[in-house]
Amino acid sequence: MYYEIRELEAKSFQVSLENGKVENAKYSEYCGKSFRVLKNGFWGYFVGNLRDEEGLKRAEKLAIFEADSEVDSTPFEGSFVFKQKKKLEDISVEEKVEFLREIDKILRKEGIVSRKLTYLEVFRNVRIRNSSGGEVSYEVPRCGIIIQAYAKGETLQFYGERLMKVGGFEVVDKAYDVAENVVETVLKLTKAKTPPSGKMKVVMDPSLTGVFVHEAFGHAVEADHVLQNASVLAGKLGEKVADESVTIYDDPTLEEFGFFPFDDEGFKAERKTIVEGGVLKSYLHSRETAKKLGGKAGNGRSDSLDFPIVRMSNTFLSPGDYTLEELLEEVKEGVILFGSRGGETNPATGYFHFNTKYGYIVRKGEIEEMIRDVSLSGKTLETLRNVKVSKDLSFDPGFCGKAGQLVPVADGGPYTLVEAFVGGE
Repeated sequence: MYYEIRELEAKSFQVSLENGKVENAKYSEYCGKSFRVLKNGFWGYFVGNLRDEEGLKRAEKLAIFEADSEVDSTPFEGSFVFKQKKKLEDISVEEKVEFLREIDKILRKEGIVSRKLTYLEVFRNVRIRNSSGGEVSYEVPRCGIIIQAYAKGETLQFYGERLMKVGGFEVVDKAYDVAENVVETVLKLTKAKTPPSGKMKVVMDPSLTGVFVHEAFGHAVEADHVLQNASVLAGKLGEKVADESVTIYDDPTLEEFGFFPFDDEGFKAERKTIVEGGVLKSYLHSRETAKKLGGKAGNGRSDSLDFPIVRMSNTFLSPGDYTLEELLEEVKEGVILFGSRGGETNPATGYFHFNTKYGYIVRKGEIEEMIRDVSLSGKTLETLRNVKVSKDLSFDPGFCGKAGQLVPVADGGPYTLVEAFVGGE
């Protein structure tokens, strides 16, 4: 019988400043254990602060979730403590609120009718043991700020940005610059025009490229989706699925918001090559899916003490050889689009539809008037067959939801030239 015991100590703090008023200040602590048992081809799972023997007995009685008859039971070991430059515990609540008030002063500009700042921090201390004698532990802090504003001009417009990473209070040092950009962008948006529509050449900025890679491609390489025949990439390992310039990685070792030293099944974090030179090289796996499909585990993640499932970490399109100027020169009549306000994707069909934050018309390689309320849609594999990729690389943080669980991730890439459908109001 195979088993795992996971222990978690978590602390979190969040506070908002809405139009200058402190809102929703909340501090929480959590301590718990989860027990996972594989018996006769079935998983049993139990969460509770019990002694090891009693918790394992409870999990064994609940062994009703069908699984493979075996899993990779290789012993694991290691420990990791993330070093903070400015320890979160050394900064008082009053100092954190005062920091928000300083940022709020930047947002108080004529034309801005509503503003909101949210500061958040999370600290996780995790210990995982298994029946093979393996044990790992790690301590990881995360910190960030979300800056949002509404402005009224010719239209009422909203714009926001997030600055979130693994680390201590040093993460939010650049919040002042982010706030300045939020003010400048939201005021411009009130005068922006509606976009053109139709299939055209599009330059996606690094943020939108990252969202595209995560949502339209990343979920399709999660091996549980592959096993459920809910992925357009099922059965395509070793096949060319994109232009030769496309290389995609998932890398939890990067010190971005999706960082982890070990996954929630005890495997040491390492970079996974998903696509290399346009060829699909691997799926992302948990301990169980790796056994079923012959892959490599290391992406089993959990929100709190929930059952670990296949999840991304820091997923990105690798930089290419072009400059942004060279990509724009390729666009005789098209658009350049920035960021994402969400949308929908279907891993089974490869269809995607995103609402972007804003954009600009591009004519003969020149960036011209600003556009708002822009949507982008198409088929993932068709879009990736003809792309050109710049030398830049940056990441955007967020929380990814799946099966009722939220985990911190980051996605990124360079400026990317594609052809897709653009629409608007």
